[in-house]
Amino acid sequence: MDATDQAELVRSGQVKPSELVEAAIERIEALNPALNAVVVHWFDEARSTADDLPAGPFRGVPFLLKDLFAAYAGQPLSNGNRALKEAAIRSTVDTTLVSRFRAAGLATLGRTNSSEFGSLPTTEPLAWGPTRNPWNTDRSAGGSSGGSAAAVAAGMVPIAHASDGGGSIRIPSSSCGLVGLKPSQGRITMGPNRDESNLGVDLGVSRTVRDTAGLLDAVRGPGVGDTVIAAPPIRPYAQEVGADPGSLRIGVVTQHPLAQAENLTAAKNAGALLESLGHHVEDSFPSALIDPKFREFFAVMWGTNMAVNLARAAETLGRELTEDEVEPLNWALAASARQHSAVDYAQGLAMNGLFRRAVYQWWADGFDLLVTPTMAAPPPPIGTFAHDPANPIAPLMTAGKYVPFTPPFNTTGQPAISLPLHWTPDGLPIGVQFVAAYGREDLLLRVASQLEQAAPWASRRPPL
Repeated sequence: MDATDQAELVRSGQVKPSELVEAAIERIEALNPALNAVVVHWFDEARSTADDLPAGPFRGVPFLLKDLFAAYAGQPLSNGNRALKEAAIRSTVDTTLVSRFRAAGLATLGRTNSSEFGSLPTTEPLAWGPTRNPWNTDRSAGGSSGGSAAAVAAGMVPIAHASDGGGSIRIPSSSCGLVGLKPSQGRITMGPNRDESNLGVDLGVSRTVRDTAGLLDAVRGPGVGDTVIAAPPIRPYAQEVGADPGSLRIGVVTQHPLAQAENLTAAKNAGALLESLGHHVEDSFPSALIDPKFREFFAVMWGTNMAVNLARAAETLGRELTEDEVEPLNWALAASARQHSAVDYAQGLAMNGLFRRAVYQWWADGFDLLVTPTMAAPPPPIGTFAHDPANPIAPLMTAGKYVPFTPPFNTTGQPAISLPLHWTPDGLPIGVQFVAAYGREDLLLRVASQLEQAAPWASRRPPL
């Protein structure tokens, strides 16, 4: 069952939250040794509080938090880093989002694996080891929310927290055959410690569009001190599921120098399906996406964010991190950022604004949706992004070959969703990305629901 159905079982009195929690714990204990999706668990706390959860829309539904920036009072947070893992410092307060997960009635059982500080599109941190894909355990589950995606795909829990600074909701959703919505920048508060004007956003991964819509309804909205705030929807997002999207003008990416044929076929087939549903579909995309003048500024911001991550980790530990406590890529990114000036960063922000406006113009010119492959290739083998101390930037260079389609929309702040619409002949999922204008999660959810009805995926289960 998805999270919506499990919540209904509790509301109708057919099961107790404690029974759902026990069932999820059984699944985790049975399947996690093969996947390494859940790296921290607090089963005893979940058991003791299960039947006293708030009466929110997901009361009693088992849930997992990603081990990245999501502070949960009384529990440790490692951000995928070895020093923070070893210190096991317990958070004193919830982040605002975690408090909303609690208020929704979700029964949190522990933390899922993440790449260190979320820097790579795979989940293989040196701190915790690799998370494996339930569809083929030799393959990556994607990243950085790979632990959450593997856990949901394997049926450990029906829904789990995920975050996205360059594709980290959409990439693991594509890799594991799930629904993954990256909300608009400012749709969900990042408070109290992170800022909505940056690249990252949070929500979750699920198997159904209605679960994603329901979770968005439960946690959306600004927090204290937010200044980037997406306009509220005119009605609950759950009401968009099954609603008629009308006839839309849709552009599809059908060619790309980095994309493998199977992934382009997934996007083309999605376009053909949309056309059969009454939409106008054509080969088109914002030309700014391939304009080389916009490429370098993302790297400046990415490296600066890493330097800030290391500085905050040092504050938590009460001392500076040493080079052997940080993965080579992230140490190199932070070191590179320290060579940039304030002017360099300001120019990056300015270029960000130019890029955003250039991309938005495509929507202003009359398009409703853009369709792309979520990834340029099927889920890669474990070890593809291995660290190389002699060439510490190598994993990031590899990442660029696999995920050219997701980072641009962190820069623009637009909502984007990955849907599991295609599988390779050997059974690996291939996601298709749909991008709407800023603030139009409602339209994405209508179209996603239409596609879910036309090409159902929820009954598919990985071999594990």
